[in-house]
Amino acid sequence: MSEEQKRTVKMTLNHKFGVSEKRDERRPRRDDSSRDGVSAGERPFRGDRPRGVRGLREDGSRHEGEPRFDRERRPRRFGDKPFGGRGGRFGRDRRDAREGARDERFPVYRQRPEQKAELVDENLDEAALEARAAQAEQVPESASNPPWFRKLLALTTEKGREREGKFLGEGVHVVEELVSKHREIVIAVYAVEGFENEELIEKINEAEITLHVLTAEQMKQLSSTVTTQGIIAYCRIANTKPVYETSRSVLTLVDAVQDPGNLGTLFRTSLGFGSGGMVLGRGTVSPFNPKVVRGSSGTFLRVPFEFDIDLVDHINFLRSKGYTIIATDLHARQTLKDIPSHKLRKMAFLVGNEGAGTNQYLIELADETVKIPMSSELESLNVSVAHGILSYEAAQIQEDLK
Repeated sequence: MSEEQKRTVKMTLNHKFGVSEKRDERRPRRDDSSRDGVSAGERPFRGDRPRGVRGLREDGSRHEGEPRFDRERRPRRFGDKPFGGRGGRFGRDRRDAREGARDERFPVYRQRPEQKAELVDENLDEAALEARAAQAEQVPESASNPPWFRKLLALTTEKGREREGKFLGEGVHVVEELVSKHREIVIAVYAVEGFENEELIEKINEAEITLHVLTAEQMKQLSSTVTTQGIIAYCRIANTKPVYETSRSVLTLVDAVQDPGNLGTLFRTSLGFGSGGMVLGRGTVSPFNPKVVRGSSGTFLRVPFEFDIDLVDHINFLRSKGYTIIATDLHARQTLKDIPSHKLRKMAFLVGNEGAGTNQYLIELADETVKIPMSSELESLNVSVAHGILSYEAAQIQEDLK
């Protein structure tokens, strides 16, 4: 081996792996600095310290460079310092993340914000509307309470509608339906100051219907809801009776349904499934009740109907016209599809009161009783839901009979 090769091998053996030749040019390591005058070799190993004693030498003295417990510099808890104050860096990052601060180093897990209760248009009951109308009658006539306004206010009650033969249709969709489909019964339309639905205003003008302006307070008194949509149609009471002589038909006999929303839904369902009409028995809420009108979106006039009818007499009348009277019963043994098809060309369903159900005497007058297949965990369905299911099945049966 040559002298040059020997020198190279010797230099390689003397060179420590990973240690730079320029030790004095780099930043000193902690373990080779002489902190507190103690060299790295003289410093006791951490495992040699007595248990429970931190930062002490063997003679009991404390290292100056060791961390010492300082009560004033302890990590602050929430509430130790005024909200928004600056604290030490220690422990603050996690607290900031916990309190929702945005920090790229920590994922922020937020709870779902509480849902604020939305304002729901609650219907005013009939007693409240009657009290309002009676109070207006006692107030002397004035610029804010003229005779024409008092007549409108009377239509918010059942007695006023029967006496005047008029009704009010409230809301954008209702007014649009009445103006577009039933122009002949609309006397006038009243809108609140600043009403901004230009499309609806244009339809009213095209139909040549007089449009009047009300103050916000007047509109509020006419409205049957807590929050008004700002427009009301003033109409004549009118309806079309069902045609009972047709070869095929599906009717609904309504026994004492008193909830306006349910009756409005019955009208919409009947329209949706091509019903031949509805017969409203005595004790059923008026179809011209503003809540029924609104519940049907004004479409109730597209369904032929009669109201304030004696259902016992009418059942006998329908039977003479070839109708099969069908009542729902929890104890029935058959469904609608089990009835022979020749009996279902003309059928009339019996639906009853929300709480008491259909009058038992009317059920006994029925030709057939059926049940709606459902889980035994549920005793009964809402009247409008049951009617919807029966209407769908009846529509399918009528389609198959073609």
